[in-house]
Amino acid sequence: MLVVVALVLTFLIQTFLARVYEIPSGSMETTLHGCNGCVNDRVLVDKLSYNFGEPSPGDVVVFAGPENWQDSDYRSRRSENALVRGLQSLGSLVGLAPPDEKDLIKRVIAVGGQTVACCDSRNRVTVNGKPLEESYAYYLPEAGPATQAEFGPVRVPDGELWVMGDSRNNSADSRVPGHGPIPVGNVIGKARFIVLPFSRVRGIPDTNPQPRALVGPAR
Repeated sequence: MLVVVALVLTFLIQTFLARVYEIPSGSMETTLHGCNGCVNDRVLVDKLSYNFGEPSPGDVVVFAGPENWQDSDYRSRRSENALVRGLQSLGSLVGLAPPDEKDLIKRVIAVGGQTVACCDSRNRVTVNGKPLEESYAYYLPEAGPATQAEFGPVRVPDGELWVMGDSRNNSADSRVPGHGPIPVGNVIGKARFIVLPFSRVRGIPDTNPQPRALVGPAR
């Protein structure tokens, strides 16, 4: 009975309150480690906060990848063996195995009603014509020059979010042709803490990159 109660509580907590996710890709370097040769970070994702408000610029969010995000960072983790695959599915319900979902993690850059574009003369993303201060942006040397691909301007529809990876030249995100903004309803939760490995336990910063003068969305 104790085992059953523990499993039920674990299921409820992970479904409604919080869940630990593994970061398998390097698209959020160096904020989160998931590159080849690194120990993939595990992050605690708060599923409750956005029940009382919507994501804000600077938030690092986990979201269900829209159907049109075909060439994303997602890869299935299920075995080709039917029995093993079934056990993995059962294990994912109580956190003993990772979920087999196209769940991705990126940073919110702009929200509904705002216009986002890249780049200004100093290689900066702009929102409503104002350059962002993105201290977290990282350029992987092996991925090419430390420049950002030009895009936009794009007006983010109401109820949607423009998301990008911190590793700017190594992330399949809203900039990719055919991707674009994601629905707010796809957001699963906010990444709050790195919980593993122990050497990297810390909070995940959500500093708003938009200047203080940028008040409200552009219409």
